[in-house]
Amino acid sequence: MKELDVEVLVVGGGPVGLCTAIELSRHGISTLLVERHAGTSIFPKARLITTRTMELFRAWGIQEEVERAGMPREEYLAVGVGSSLTATDFVRAAAELSRDAPQSPTYTFLCAQDLLEVILRRLAESLTDVRFATSLTGTRPTGDGVEAVISGAGGETLVRCRYLVAADGGRSGVRESLGITTEGPPPLGHMISIMFEADLGFLPPERRAALSFLREPPCAVEAVDQRRRWMVQTGYDPEEGGSPEDFTDEVCLRAVRDAVGVPDLPVTLLGMLPWVQQVMVASAFRSGPVFLAGDAAHVATPQGGFGMNCGIQDAHNLAWKLAAVLRGRGGEGLLDTYEAERRPIAARTVDESLSNALITFQMMEGRLSMDEAIQRQADRRSSEGLVLGFHYASAAVVPDGTPPPAPEDPYRTYVPTARPGHRAPHVWLTGRDGQVSTLDLLGPRFTLMAPAGAGWLRAAREAAAATGVPLTAVEIADGDTASPLTSPTWAKEYGLGPRGAVLVRPDGHVGWRAHDTAPSASVLVDALTTILSRP
Repeated sequence: MKELDVEVLVVGGGPVGLCTAIELSRHGISTLLVERHAGTSIFPKARLITTRTMELFRAWGIQEEVERAGMPREEYLAVGVGSSLTATDFVRAAAELSRDAPQSPTYTFLCAQDLLEVILRRLAESLTDVRFATSLTGTRPTGDGVEAVISGAGGETLVRCRYLVAADGGRSGVRESLGITTEGPPPLGHMISIMFEADLGFLPPERRAALSFLREPPCAVEAVDQRRRWMVQTGYDPEEGGSPEDFTDEVCLRAVRDAVGVPDLPVTLLGMLPWVQQVMVASAFRSGPVFLAGDAAHVATPQGGFGMNCGIQDAHNLAWKLAAVLRGRGGEGLLDTYEAERRPIAARTVDESLSNALITFQMMEGRLSMDEAIQRQADRRSSEGLVLGFHYASAAVVPDGTPPPAPEDPYRTYVPTARPGHRAPHVWLTGRDGQVSTLDLLGPRFTLMAPAGAGWLRAAREAAAATGVPLTAVEIADGDTASPLTSPTWAKEYGLGPRGAVLVRPDGHVGWRAHDTAPSASVLVDALTTILSRP
């Protein structure tokens, strides 16, 4: 049997596994990813990429590539309801681009998962060892990590690793082998996704939407691309004898034509996928050197498009912590903050997806009028409060005594704040080559930002030398055109006085903030020591 030593083994080659491998590689960690399927997904599955995930793609240099593969925001960030796509009662409402767009240098986007995975796989393969058609056949913990056996075209290989990240889906074999239970209600429904090709160009703009909920019969229609690919999602009831085998080509064709409302519509069926609509959260996200991420740790309904994105945020949170411990810059306690930070966010995200699904059920059952349904659905399309406003409270955050924002609608409304634990806010800066976002200053290391002349640059250099922790320090002027970066509002938006400073973790969340205090290397050393759980 061949043998291989890596620092981290990632199991699962979907979006979450690929993003985990990408982010670990950006931190210089030797990584092996294995995926039992021979290739990336051939079904669209998830389509919505939240603003926060698009920010990560921007940092990785693939934002434009994803946007080329996806659908125009202005045309398809919309939802519709009606009896069918051509029914007289069909109504549509679009997302509030003008309201939400200023909160980030990018914004929510629609790109089918089968196209997205190709982009992510290409990037991952350029950075690390990625092996599709390779299965995990066994694992056992050792004194200093995990031994795993993988099987692929070249036979079996014994892999020794310090840590294993299980991103192997909602029916995670790794989770099951660890005996980690899941919590959640019974399944909400047994679903069938029918992918088809048809020319729906006859539909006027006011009937084009990313997602339409229809009543006769109850189903949903999703736009997969902006041209010819679409999906109809419908359901069956096993308790009444229903099964996926009922969905013959004839049944699928009728479901598609009924949804569009055109009995003789030319349709080419491309595929059919059964799935279960459910919500669940794992009782633990870690067992020793093994970590759960994505659907292995939490499953959301597709309503809102949160599941894949929540998993990608898992990867972003976990990767820098693994890297810090592997490079001797963080203590083992830092790894405990992964579950402490991500599980509450996952639980809230799952609950919000359930709330979205219940609105759909009420509409399908006739308990909401079309006007009520479209208003509620449109309101829930805007979710920046959830995807940008979440914050962490753990040992990896140094509180500054300030309270969190309390918007009236924390699901929809994002209130920018640099309070420790929150995502560092986006503010446009003027650079020598044009506009630069504060988010563009961040990378796979700690970043200290302070007003120009505050005196924190020297303190940052001394703290980095004392701790061995890579630390980038940036000064931002309030209007001096000779300075590399300027903004008249940045310091105020970050809650800083003339001698203030903010320390941002490698995952873009604020770890420490000083409103206005004398620069001190020892204060920064203490902050880094706390955040990293250093002895």
